[in-house]
Amino acid sequence: MLQTRKTIGLVFFTFFFCVSFSKAQEVSRPKLVVGIAVDQMRWDYLYRYAARYGEGGFKRLLNEGTTCENTFINYLPSYTAVGHATIFTGSVPAIDGIVGNNWIDQVTGREWYCTEDTLEQTVGSTSGAGRMSPRNLLVSTITDELRLATNFRSKVVGVSLKDRASILPAGHSANGAFWFDDQSGNFITSTYYMKELPGWVNDFNKANHPEKLVAGEWNTLLPLSSYVQSSKDDEKWEGLFHGETSSVFPHNISELVKKNKGTIRSTPFGNTLTLDFARAAVNGYNLGSGAATDFLTINCASTDYVGHMFGPNSIEVEDVYLRLDKDFASFFTFLDNKVGKGNYVIFLSADHGAAHSIDFMKEHNIPAGIFNAGSIVKDLNKALTEKFGVENLVNSEMNYHINYDMMKLNSNHLDFDAVKRFTIDFVKFQPGVSFAVDIDEIGKAPIPEPIKTMIINGYNPKRCGPIIMIPDPGWFQGSLRGTTHGSWNTYDTHIPLIFYGWRIPHGRVTKKTYMTDISPTIAALLHIQMSNGSVGKVIEDVLTIVNTKQSKLVQSK
Repeated sequence: MLQTRKTIGLVFFTFFFCVSFSKAQEVSRPKLVVGIAVDQMRWDYLYRYAARYGEGGFKRLLNEGTTCENTFINYLPSYTAVGHATIFTGSVPAIDGIVGNNWIDQVTGREWYCTEDTLEQTVGSTSGAGRMSPRNLLVSTITDELRLATNFRSKVVGVSLKDRASILPAGHSANGAFWFDDQSGNFITSTYYMKELPGWVNDFNKANHPEKLVAGEWNTLLPLSSYVQSSKDDEKWEGLFHGETSSVFPHNISELVKKNKGTIRSTPFGNTLTLDFARAAVNGYNLGSGAATDFLTINCASTDYVGHMFGPNSIEVEDVYLRLDKDFASFFTFLDNKVGKGNYVIFLSADHGAAHSIDFMKEHNIPAGIFNAGSIVKDLNKALTEKFGVENLVNSEMNYHINYDMMKLNSNHLDFDAVKRFTIDFVKFQPGVSFAVDIDEIGKAPIPEPIKTMIINGYNPKRCGPIIMIPDPGWFQGSLRGTTHGSWNTYDTHIPLIFYGWRIPHGRVTKKTYMTDISPTIAALLHIQMSNGSVGKVIEDVLTIVNTKQSKLVQSK
């Protein structure tokens, strides 16, 4: 009997010790990571509007978190899909395959959209907007790696108005990715993730948020006279909503949204809608309440739509950021109450910046112009025909790359190197062109850094044409109204980066960092493996700051 008691006691002690030791050795992580990408947010927007930001939004992140002041994109082109892929993989287009929002398959000549997937169907709408997946992304994401590290106990959810900005950050193994469908006015998903929408998504969609949010039209948040980013409300370089004759407040958008739900994208209320849905996702999936760390990715896309339409120096863009600041303050308070202040990590960055509007620049005697790639290709084809006797050797230009008709080149037994040399000699003297480069010969090309490295990082030979054109600073493809992005220049590639929350005190990093460093830094913070395509480095200053407060890497429970 005594021996039996000793045996039982020994078993109990061994079990208790093992459980206690296991818990003591469990890696300390936050309950929730929230990765926010503000679409088309130039770095200087953090400070351009700072005097009128409240205390709970951007200022809360800046005053309590760690900001990396000199973070740059290190590839070309600086487009939306590429930025989101890079933020959440630490990789570059040459490796991860996301070379643009669209690209030309260099073997078949077919154009592909970055998240297009003909194998999948829409869930939540009768439109084709859900025929999407992350399969075109060739590497894992930080969100995938978290799922792997916790044996898929972690939950991962992506949210955006844009499909690509929800799908690519959420990764291959996400529990769900959701985006806005213009046809139905609903948030939808793809059969890649699920066969039907969760009940909480249906409930959110039934509430008809878009029409409710714009019922009061779009007027300025503050008195119009207090806005400082434009000398007047109506500028010649600003775009117009359908039916408008001048770009002035108030913008009467309620009827437009009833006719086309997608109009909400080009208003500040698209960001409000996104963050309201993010709240619903946190509640619907109980993010931040389980035994393993969860991950929520959010893209605020209306900043991009409004920026494209009105340009950086408009009252509309100023108003969007003042309203987004208030929306963030509300969302962060929600996280405090739901997950607990100090129990979650936020990182905030941007997928790209934006150029100043061309006519705005010209009005102030600063060089700028329209880069007319279509006209260059048309004239190039004429010159190639005269030289080589074959018509339309160039199929198209996309992402500043020239795409050739390879079947025509091969069937006519043309010397491809000779065709490329002729192309470069022709293109480099066209208006608005700084450089034209055969990427196979880039090592010999007289191109300064960092442009040369950015070209290499952005080149995937299966998805990019072999010749790239680099426009002059201030020149871009598009319209005289509004603006766009895509270049190597700092207005497109200098982006905000702030880490905030769990064990991250106030700090400021001034050394140069890159978009590719974001994912490895989060991996190091969570003690998980980096993405399998990552080329970035851990931002040691952020972790050094963290580790001065973090006295040990494990916690007892």
